[in-house]
Amino acid sequence: MSLLIPLYVHPTEDPAAWHRLIGGAEHTYAVVLNPANGPGLAPDPSFAAAAEALRGAGARLLGYVDTDYGTRDPADVTAEVRRHQQWYAADGCFLDRVTAGPDGLTACRRLVRSVRRLGASTVVLNPGVHPAPGYARLADLTVTFEGHWSTYVATFSRPSWAMRQPPDRMCHLVYGVPEQLVPLAVRTAKERGAAVCGPVTGELPNPWSRLTPALVEADR
Repeated sequence: MSLLIPLYVHPTEDPAAWHRLIGGAEHTYAVVLNPANGPGLAPDPSFAAAAEALRGAGARLLGYVDTDYGTRDPADVTAEVRRHQQWYAADGCFLDRVTAGPDGLTACRRLVRSVRRLGASTVVLNPGVHPAPGYARLADLTVTFEGHWSTYVATFSRPSWAMRQPPDRMCHLVYGVPEQLVPLAVRTAKERGAAVCGPVTGELPNPWSRLTPALVEADR
């Protein structure tokens, strides 16, 4: 099992979490960098230092970019991907809030082609649900669930096309997991066909401000 780590807290606010993340980098699929709901308007020295340390520890870095379900201008999205590359040497991108329906597939395909032309070696799409089947072919990793643990336990289901996908191309991001149940969340993701996951104990509005305890367990 690999861990996708969205850690959306500034390194100066929780340096201990970032130090633990750097120390456990070998157990991650990738780390999502999100200085300001994207790369921000100028380089952040603290994030640059954290990114450098993570790269030195062997982590793959993904720059966070919000697509707002396809409503953002693709030029603005690609510009943010480029800034992540220039300021933080991001290897790829985490495209958040992508469309999930078949009507958005063509535009998403064009967007993925654009970011790959920029040199994004790893593209993660996050519709947060199982999208139309064609989306999974566009990305290296597709987040097919993002939501609360209670929802994950009670209502999760997989369409037939997802059952045929390689598990290492599927990811589940689950928040609100009781700390003692984090190992169960990891096992559940694997049983449901996702070899990449990111269970966290945090709650809305920003559950990703806490480092997943699963990284601590993996590092033992």
